[in-house]
Amino acid sequence: MKRIRIAQILSSKDTGSHVTVMGWVRTRRDSKGGFSFIEVNDGSCLSSLQVIADDKLPNYKDEILRLQTGCSVKASGIIAASPGKGQKVELQADEIEVLGWADPAVYPLQKKRHSFEFLRTIAHLRPRTNTFGAVARVRNAMSNAIHTFFQERGFIYLHTPIITGSDCEGAGEMFKVTTLDLDQVPKKNGHADFDRDFFNEPANLTVSGQLEAEIYALAMGDVYTFGPTFRAEDSNTSRHLAEFWMVEPEMAFCDLDGDVALAIEFLKYIFAYVLKNCEEDMKFFNRFIDSSAIETLENLVSQDFEILTYTEGVDILSKAKEKFEFPVNWGMDLQSEHERYLCEKVFKKPIVLMDYPKEIKAFYMKVNEDKKTVRAMDVLVPKIGEIIGGSQREDNYDVLVERIKEMDLNPDDYWWYLELRKFGSVPHAGFGLGFERLIQFITGLGNIRDVIPFPRTPGNVSF
Repeated sequence: MKRIRIAQILSSKDTGSHVTVMGWVRTRRDSKGGFSFIEVNDGSCLSSLQVIADDKLPNYKDEILRLQTGCSVKASGIIAASPGKGQKVELQADEIEVLGWADPAVYPLQKKRHSFEFLRTIAHLRPRTNTFGAVARVRNAMSNAIHTFFQERGFIYLHTPIITGSDCEGAGEMFKVTTLDLDQVPKKNGHADFDRDFFNEPANLTVSGQLEAEIYALAMGDVYTFGPTFRAEDSNTSRHLAEFWMVEPEMAFCDLDGDVALAIEFLKYIFAYVLKNCEEDMKFFNRFIDSSAIETLENLVSQDFEILTYTEGVDILSKAKEKFEFPVNWGMDLQSEHERYLCEKVFKKPIVLMDYPKEIKAFYMKVNEDKKTVRAMDVLVPKIGEIIGGSQREDNYDVLVERIKEMDLNPDDYWWYLELRKFGSVPHAGFGLGFERLIQFITGLGNIRDVIPFPRTPGNVSF
C-alpha cells in the first residue's frame, strides 16, 4: 500500500480512512491495559503521529515492545479522532512492521536535549531532531519562494560556473582547482607550471556568479543565479562558511534605485512566504530559539525601509554616545555593531545604506560623480546587520579599466567583462544575498553552521 505523509494526515484531520505511514520512532510508552503509544515522525512536518498498538497484534510482544527511539517502522490502520490532549487524530494500527532497528545502547539521539555543538559531530543523524528537521523544511520553503519570486517577474534562472578563472571580489580568498600532483608539482621559472594542468591556467572555485550573470543580463534583460559559492577564508566564527549558497539577480536597464526597490520587495516576499507556509516550524523557533522570531518577520513585512547614504550613517554613528569596539570614521568598512546600532537603536527598522567609499568596494561598482563614492548599497536588518549587498555596475569602459588597475588586478584577466562595455553597454545593477545568513536571521539560530545541512569550515570537510 502506498504510504501517506504524516503532514497530509494531520492537515486534513479526516477520520475513518485506512492508511499506511512509514517513519522513525520518537518515543514508545506502554499502558497497563495491554497496548502501546508509539510516536512516529516521517520528517514531513514537526508533529509526530501517535500510533496505537494493542497486544492483539501478532508481533506485539516479539517486536513492538522492543521498539526504541530511532527504529524505523511501517504502520497501517484506521485514522481515528484522538481523545488525547494535543492531537486531533491518531492511527489505530492493525499492522506494524519493523523496517530497521536502532540499538538504544549506542543510538546517540535519545530523549535528553543535545547541544548544537554535539549535533554537528553527527550531521548524518541531526536531521531527525526537531530543530534540524524544522531548519530543513524552512530552507526548502525559502528555496521555493526565491524561485517563485523571480519566475513570477520574468527573470531567467541561470547556472553560472562553479569552476572559474576570475576573482569576482578581488580578495584572493579562493580555493584552487588543479589536477597537478601536489607531491611533485611541476615548476616553470620557479612557479607551478599551469601549462601542464587540466585547464592550462590557474582555476578556482567561484566566490560569486555575478560577472557571468552580467553576460546574460546584457542579452536577456533580467536573470538570477542561486547556487553554491566558496570562500577560502580561515575564519572560525558563527557567521562564516567555506561553502555557502548565494542568490544573485542581475538586471539590465536598471539603476541603483531600481536595485534597492527589488531587494526590499524580495526580502518582504520571502518573509511573508515563510510566515504563511512554515507556521508550525516558525512557532517552534519562536518558542525554543528566539521568542521574537515571528514578530520580527511580521514587522519587517509591514515596515518601510529607511534609506540613507553611507556618509549620513557615519555622521550619525560619529555623534552617538554608544561606545563601539571599532571607532567610526569616514572611509571604514562598517562593522556589524555599527549596522545593528543604526537598525535597532536609531531607526528601529531595516535600513538601506547607499553610496559607499570606492576604496572599500569592488572594482565593478559604478563610480559616482564625486569620484570618491560608488553606487553601492547594503540592506541592513536588526539582529544581524548586512543581509544584502549590491550595486549599479560600472558600464563605462575607461572608468572600469582604471578601477581594475586601482585594485591591482590585471585587465587582461577581465577582457571579456570589459568587452561587454564596448558592445552595446547599458546601465545595469544587481545584488547578492547569502542564503544561509537569511535562514539564520529567520530562524533565530545563533550559528550559521546549523542552517546548512553539511557545514564546511576550516579543518572540517567530513561533517
